[in-house]
Amino acid sequence: MKIHQNALSFQSDQPVVLTIGTFDGVHGGHRAVLRQLAERARELGAQTALLTFDPHPRTVLHPEPHGLRLLNTLGEKAALLEGVGVDHLVVHPFTMDLARMTPKEYVKDLFANGIRPLRVIVGYDHRFGRNREGQFETLQNLGLVHGFEVEELAAHYEADTRVSSTKVREALAAGDVATAARWLNAPYPLTGRVVRGDGRGRQWGIPTANLAPNMPLKLVPAEGAYACWAHLEGEEQAHPAMVNIGRRPTVSAAGERSIEAHLIGLDRDLYGRVVQLHFIERLRPEERFASPEALVAQLQRDRAQTEAICRDADAASPLFNPAFPA
Repeated sequence: MKIHQNALSFQSDQPVVLTIGTFDGVHGGHRAVLRQLAERARELGAQTALLTFDPHPRTVLHPEPHGLRLLNTLGEKAALLEGVGVDHLVVHPFTMDLARMTPKEYVKDLFANGIRPLRVIVGYDHRFGRNREGQFETLQNLGLVHGFEVEELAAHYEADTRVSSTKVREALAAGDVATAARWLNAPYPLTGRVVRGDGRGRQWGIPTANLAPNMPLKLVPAEGAYACWAHLEGEEQAHPAMVNIGRRPTVSAAGERSIEAHLIGLDRDLYGRVVQLHFIERLRPEERFASPEALVAQLQRDRAQTEAICRDADAASPLFNPAFPA
């Protein structure tokens, strides 16, 4: 997949079929669009292209408070899109000048003067241009002016649920990582660098790596204990990981939220290393225990349960391929 940093500098030696959107999560609904994109490209003897924006438009339009939490870093998204066969990823800078463009100006600048698509495929709810004034019919009419066709896709449903990035975020916020994985077609990833902790886990015989997420806007699942697969950047082997997200109420009166991962079978200093977690199943919500001893006993049970879950979730599956940021 070729990555272009600006629509106006886009170059391809073949015609392209284009889709547009944030594609946060690259979930089942997004994949339905991408399947249609690939099918049309084959029919037309063209390549596929996806136009997205960075930074996320909401962070530019509503700097504070935007309340945005993203499912993917840009690196994760690029890896997922390459994995489903997208030929060109166009990452166009989102600015206030772009936000102020009318639909007519937007299409002329990005499409007619930039990507020059043969056909454009958009979701049923796609809006574009100043104040999101542009709709499907607007794009159709502008396509007639600038020489491209436009195709609309209906909403994507799974088990009577309209799959969307919002639905995935809601599942993760509730700790339902299994449902999120089903909608995402892969376990939810979270990448972070290992920072110094208090060393309490090592004292208990359960050493943990304390992770600081590499992107402040990245959504962190609900507080609780989880079974995950973990990858260390630069290493091929995956490790079963018992992960706790929370405020450690048994050992801390009013602590900040932490993300602690115990990589089972790995006992070495990971300080400064980058780790990517893939969430498989929630074991339990976070809870306060009567004593540190009771907490350690529960952690030992969590570790055994994690090992059993990971035996059934093959880390060699392409679903667990790590996508570390460039």
